Amino acid sequence: MNVVACRNSKTTPPKAFTVQAYQKQKANEMESPPTAGAFKSRKGEPTSFRKFYERGDFPIALEHDTKGNKIAWKVEIEKLDYHHYLPLFFDGLCETEHPYEFFARQGVHDMLEHGGSKILPVIPQLIIPIKNALNLRLKQVTCTTLKVLQHLVVSADMVGEALVPYYRQILPILNIFKNANTFIGPAKTVLTGPSATALIYKKLG
Repeated sequence: MNVVACRNSKTTPPKAFTVQAYQKQKANEMESPPTAGAFKSRKGEPTSFRKFYERGDFPIALEHDTKGNKIAWKVEIEKLDYHHYLPLFFDGLCETEHPYEFFARQGVHDMLEHGGSKILPVIPQLIIPIKNALNLRLKQVTCTTLKVLQHLVVSADMVGEALVPYYRQILPILNIFKNANTFIGPAKTVLTGPSATALIYKKLG
């Protein structure tokens, strides 16, 4: 290869933060450093909720009426074993596909609505499912989980206080997105629902 060809051949840009990079005069020739990936969505693992649903272990069915879909419970919600069922429904918050996402989300709200004093003793079992859902960093899942947290806090006496020891596990994930309007955007996850950022500010405020 002659000298002219060598000079005209395209050189590989130097990697950022190296001696070669500092020796380059044109910054636009430098390779950009890799992103940290804090906002990158994660792939969820198969949930226990999905496995139990597919086996028919939940006393639920889908009911249609003029207002839309809702869960038809085959037993009275108040008589459910909350230590068994509530963590499983919270585990389903990671789901994004129908009908798993609908049954998990609506099932959680139904159980919180009727749970009363049964909810407080189950709080420690709900932390890992909540953390797993937020760790996915999916806009749809984040908004759904934050709405569930809001409902959980007001579902029974002392629940808010019972969550305080677990803030260290939940808040770091929320703080990642607290100022991330450019990433979260107007996430219309349920019809025209609020953005995840707005929900996070409301939760942390």
